[in-house]
Amino acid sequence: MTMENTGVLVCGGGPAGMMLGLLLARAGIDVTVLEKHGDFLRDFRGDTVHPATVRLMDELRLGDGFRALPQSRLGNLSLPAPDGSLVTLGDFEALPPPYNYIAMVPQWDLLSFLAKAAEQEPGFSLRMNTEATALLRDGDKVTGVRYRTADGRTGEIRAALTVGCDGRHSTLRREARLVPREFRVPFDVWWFRLPRSEHDREVPAAVTPVARGREAMISLARDHFYQVAYFTAKGADAQLRAEGIERFRARIAGMRPDFADKVEHLASMDEVFMLDVKLNRLRRWHRDGLLLIGDAAHAMSPAGGVGINLAIQDAVAAGTILAGPLRRGSVTPADLAAVRRRRYRPTVIVQTGQRILQRVMFEKQFAGKRSGPPPALLTLTRRFPRLRMIPARFVGFGPLPEHAPVFARRTSGDA
Repeated sequence: MTMENTGVLVCGGGPAGMMLGLLLARAGIDVTVLEKHGDFLRDFRGDTVHPATVRLMDELRLGDGFRALPQSRLGNLSLPAPDGSLVTLGDFEALPPPYNYIAMVPQWDLLSFLAKAAEQEPGFSLRMNTEATALLRDGDKVTGVRYRTADGRTGEIRAALTVGCDGRHSTLRREARLVPREFRVPFDVWWFRLPRSEHDREVPAAVTPVARGREAMISLARDHFYQVAYFTAKGADAQLRAEGIERFRARIAGMRPDFADKVEHLASMDEVFMLDVKLNRLRRWHRDGLLLIGDAAHAMSPAGGVGINLAIQDAVAAGTILAGPLRRGSVTPADLAAVRRRRYRPTVIVQTGQRILQRVMFEKQFAGKRSGPPPALLTLTRRFPRLRMIPARFVGFGPLPEHAPVFARRTSGDA
């Protein structure tokens, strides 16, 4: 068994983990990020990079490189009305430029970009194909993790601080015996791909929502395929799979007739992947020597596409608060509690917004009681267009947007 040491050990190479690794490395701290996969190329991850994160990229002098990534821009948040039209609920274009859009960036490109930027720092190390499997302890203090590589090797890494960024099914959270409070979610999501032809690619890429009866669907246009999310009532996975691929194809074509010639490319239900949507949060985010952030601390609903951005905000707060204690060589439980104290209220506010949205829209939709937004909301947004800026601001920046710490900014050039 290999035994190693590092300053900070970040477990999970998602948006929170990669951003925290970059910030701490720029603070001159030795940081090692463990990512259990061999690359970042995984389908059906979130792609919405909100204005607060775009602004953060500029503050880190990464803006030019970020804008060069393959992406499309989403200028508004629209939902289908009962008559089949789209109603704009959030107008991002009404926000002050240049942060007046959502960037739709494949998450694997974003993570690779952050990794490349972090690798410019001498204290940064990224270990792919390496999964944290258990916590190491000295009494009540967490001192690192045991890990296993893809080829079966095992080892231990000890660190002054271990940060769990390992997602909604966090191993480190389970090991630390921290149990989140769960909130009801009325739907699950089924992800799949459909081909995008040359003719389709002549149409600008967009996020297209549709709703019908007890079903809803969103399609995201990629370079060569559509990434499609099909929503229906939670717990319906077994029924959908029992109905078979022919019935599922018919469902999709019924909602999107322009997909009728594409659904034949779905060979079986094995190509449809179910995401068990969760909405939860921890009351306590730390143990001595261990901090949890991102989905490990609070799993978000897909509503509003805020998960990536809330996780990155956690990482910025953690880097800002902990860089000083880490450089002094002493991170206390009080320091770790300060991160949770900074980010807990924004988490509660955003999750409360998601729960309200679920109650007034999705529960009615999947119960077959109403399709689309409430009539009063439709009337308000159509009569008073300026109101659309309020949800755009809330979704785009959140209740407490973070800024890059001074130590992580660059005075010139683009990293």
